[in-house]
Amino acid sequence: MTAERVNPPELSPPTGFSHAVVATGSRLVFLAGQTALDTDGKITGDTLPEQFERALTNLLTALRTAGGTPAALTRVTVYATNVADYRDHAPELGRIWRDLAGRDYPAMAVVQVTRLWDETALVELDGFAVLP
Repeated sequence: MTAERVNPPELSPPTGFSHAVVATGSRLVFLAGQTALDTDGKITGDTLPEQFERALTNLLTALRTAGGTPAALTRVTVYATNVADYRDHAPELGRIWRDLAGRDYPAMAVVQVTRLWDETALVELDGFAVLP
């Protein structure tokens, strides 16, 4: 799989995402929304950064099990129950992302939602990946 991150100079410089990703490969992986659920189906973590780390770990576990790596992620959507809280924690969330997934950022969006399936969940991530 090859992925070209496209960040036109005419657009605002991206921080923690790519404006576009051109991916070439033969397998698409559609990743279901992941929250901070542990193996017992319970939400872990009381803070957004704690839940974000677990949700991203869960997303990457699904991707790795499907045969991919974080660099194969082409699109991720973050659903947050409080975008202001997300923005306040952006530097820490960026560090968590880099520690777990590296610096090959996918195209991303952050969307505020009223609530998630589990009422105690603060964040959910879903995405797409392209594999060789």
